[in-house]
Amino acid sequence: MTIYLPIAEMSVNVFIILGMGAAVGFLSGMFGVGGGFLITPLLIFYNIPPVVAVATGANQVVASSVSGAISHFRRGTLDVKLGSVLLVGGLVGATLGVYIFSWLRRQGQLDLIISLLYVIFLGTVGGLMLAESLRALRRAARNEPAPLKRPGQHNWVHRLPFKMRFKKSKIYLSVIPILALGFGIGILTSVMGVGGGFIMVPAMIYLLRIPTNVVVGTSLFQIIFTTAYTTIVQAATNYSVDIVLAFILMVAGVIGAQYGVRVGQKLRGEQLRALLGLLVLAVGVRLAIELVVTPADVYSLAIGG
Repeated sequence: MTIYLPIAEMSVNVFIILGMGAAVGFLSGMFGVGGGFLITPLLIFYNIPPVVAVATGANQVVASSVSGAISHFRRGTLDVKLGSVLLVGGLVGATLGVYIFSWLRRQGQLDLIISLLYVIFLGTVGGLMLAESLRALRRAARNEPAPLKRPGQHNWVHRLPFKMRFKKSKIYLSVIPILALGFGIGILTSVMGVGGGFIMVPAMIYLLRIPTNVVVGTSLFQIIFTTAYTTIVQAATNYSVDIVLAFILMVAGVIGAQYGVRVGQKLRGEQLRALLGLLVLAVGVRLAIELVVTPADVYSLAIGG
């Protein structure tokens, strides 16, 4: 069964798109990630134009993040003040990112830059996650205790000026690194179509020393508004958000996430991180291969937009 995507200007098999959305939703529920860093490459693999894949993929991140943020807010594990500071940086970064996205598109370099960024980020993050999880699995097999992380330890970030007290997170921290982190994630959201949680969560835990119990909910809070804003601006500026594709992905993603949560609860944390690391690496390698392998169609004709 095929369906026509008006913005992508192509017909696709609706069951394949449903399968993609459900699979990424399943992984989102299983691993607790937004899934934008997976759905965008998958859409590109299916020959959806990268400009549409990036802008439309962000919609699924919004859908999968809203319910999670509400749940964390009800449990009291969402720092709205900290999330708001992240959001200020995120909105500024997203605005700049849309202009970068438009400029790269006009230069004809958008597809290449998106693929290169995904190869770099997925390769780095996947490799680090896999290495860390394998070390944790080896420690568990030997019954060795995990190394203790002392929350009182400070690094150079805590010596920066313009400090603000965040009562929910119980930290006294400069707003400079928080704004910078939000700014960077905002740019990535616009250019790559990701929520940025797979970078923001580790940065908040290991760099800013924010308590783990409030990190996920606060990250989701910022992701919701940054990705929603990016989607609106992309639609108004680049006309690259395909509503039909977004709707199919969102419906399938919500259903898949319900089953992913159930499976994820049955696996240990280090097992989940190892599986996610392998998955991220696999997608990165697949994109890298596409960059260097000679395509089947060496020449193509397209109407300039």
